[in-house]
Amino acid sequence: MARKLLTQRFPFLIPIRIRQRRLFKKISDRLKGYEFSKTFEPNPLPYRIYKHKSLLIRKLGDTDIQLQYNKITNLKLAICKINQVVIKPGETFSFWHLVGNSSEKAGYKEGIILMNGEAIKGIGGGLCQLGNLLYWMFLHSELETVERYRHSFDPFPDYGRVIPFGTGATLMNGIIDLKLRNNSNISYQVNLHLDEEYIYGEIRASQYPPYKYSIVEENHRFAKKVDGQVYRQNKVYKKKIDRVTGNLVEKELVMENDCLVKYEIDNEKIVGSL
Repeated sequence: MARKLLTQRFPFLIPIRIRQRRLFKKISDRLKGYEFSKTFEPNPLPYRIYKHKSLLIRKLGDTDIQLQYNKITNLKLAICKINQVVIKPGETFSFWHLVGNSSEKAGYKEGIILMNGEAIKGIGGGLCQLGNLLYWMFLHSELETVERYRHSFDPFPDYGRVIPFGTGATLMNGIIDLKLRNNSNISYQVNLHLDEEYIYGEIRASQYPPYKYSIVEENHRFAKKVDGQVYRQNKVYKKKIDRVTGNLVEKELVMENDCLVKYEIDNEKIVGSL
């Protein structure tokens, strides 16, 4: 049997551990010398690079629906801190540098948090949906991924999925971040808003870059391993396409997912053992 973490044995230590990790993260970021994006432009930059929308309320197992309504409050608070930010040449976009502390004091409510392979409730829960939207849009740009994490498990069955599995970005208050660096000579802008049904986002730019990007999924499957557990696997590629000629310049493997499935899967969907 695996040994439990200290915070699993003594849950009252969790807030102390979180504060400690947030402090370490701030020190680490400072030592790395990031120049974070902090300029906001109320007028949209002239060229749209990509847009996407994400359904706000969806079926997530047997979780309390109120947590999803709370999530919308959390998303509104975070969007206000990110909307219209401009990522200038040489700058790095950081989710938490912009959003700050997603605490109860800052107005955040309990939402769904994925931790230690389980869906639980916690203050600021649901912000991963914004991280997922942002990262999916950023993948369609030339911005370089500096920091991005994903869950090692698949918590819920798909509900109206429109993008490849495993292309999101998980977040944890001030600790697990989403960072992308602008190595180009073009400025990029993030625009966000939501209504009663969707959260909407777009990436805009000061000029069209020479390339556009397409994200494709290959080899998606559910497979049972020798331990008897089912894993969800796929490969995700980023296609770099010349904007003028339409020719494929490069096809890059950007992620390879192998995630434990935490829900029941019909046997006919499982390809076999590994």
